[in-house]
Amino acid sequence: MHGLIHESGLSEILKMKQNILKQLLNRPLGFTCIIILAIFYLCAIFAPFIAPYTTSEQNLKKSYHPPTGIIWKEGRLHVKIYKNIDPTAAKYEYSFGNSVPIHFFAKGYPYKFLGLIPSDRHLFQVDRDNKIYLLGSDSTGRDTFSRLVYGSRISLSIGLIAISITMIMGFIVGGLSGYYGGKLDFFTMRIVEFLMAIPGLYLLLALRSALAPYFDSAQMFFLIVIILASIGWAGTARIIRGMSLSIRSRQFVLAAESMGQSSIIILFKHILPNLTSYLLVAATLSIPGYILGEAALSFLGLGIQEPSASWGLMLSQAQNMKVFMLNFWWLLTPGLAIFITVIAFNVLGDILRDIIDPKMKA
Repeated sequence: MHGLIHESGLSEILKMKQNILKQLLNRPLGFTCIIILAIFYLCAIFAPFIAPYTTSEQNLKKSYHPPTGIIWKEGRLHVKIYKNIDPTAAKYEYSFGNSVPIHFFAKGYPYKFLGLIPSDRHLFQVDRDNKIYLLGSDSTGRDTFSRLVYGSRISLSIGLIAISITMIMGFIVGGLSGYYGGKLDFFTMRIVEFLMAIPGLYLLLALRSALAPYFDSAQMFFLIVIILASIGWAGTARIIRGMSLSIRSRQFVLAAESMGQSSIIILFKHILPNLTSYLLVAATLSIPGYILGEAALSFLGLGIQEPSASWGLMLSQAQNMKVFMLNFWWLLTPGLAIFITVIAFNVLGDILRDIIDPKMKA
């Protein structure tokens, strides 16, 4: 009987999964997407070390400062110094020959490295009397690059946490519904269909407005995660339910039942491994939706609030007509970051689907 279970398609699936990463890295597009996402997530993890300033550090004398130029001078990198010649139009002009050196691994504002180790070292800094704006500054003189790096922690982590909750809920509800069938299947699927019938954006806005009129940024972060996961799990549960119904009648599941294994063990030991490939592809393709969901809420002023930073919140601050009229293009870089991240996840998901799906391989 044990041999019957072992001879199921499970062994082939597990063997295929061991080669997924290798096949992914052998494809130029897959390798590129992994590198891009790895860079973004490393920047999010080490944000306090990479960002030269905090998200709330202001300098009203340098509002809408353009990206500072970097030159090679005296055997090291220097930052150009600009003078505001027209404060009404935020017009800056480079003072020829005036620059300050960039100090690497220099001291700056204190923080906790990886949230544990106190430190004040940063990747780069300039003298405290001057500023380095790699991506310019916003209306209050805050460094756009620092806010972009810190904002990645919220925008990127929301996708991962929300999709984890979605997949767990979808597997539990859909797996149990498909395995047991009967009344449990009927009632759970009616709930799933009800949630799927509600337009996602309106449900998102309604839940946000009803649950969090006066939450701070930390509470808002977890609330957005819960809201996004509550909306997303229904579709996943329905698909997993259909796949569980198919797997439920296979010989290795019937053999496990005849051996007296409990339904929970069968669900996690025999059904889950056969769903892992789908869950991996579905999660990769769904993460962009959660990132865009957070960005939409923050853009509408219903998501992350000041003084925290997220890519959606930064975009909402860039919708001022002055930004477009005076061509402050650097304030739109969060939109570029969202675009690159979404495209990278979607392409990665498509490549994973091509690798895993036997029909695609054929």
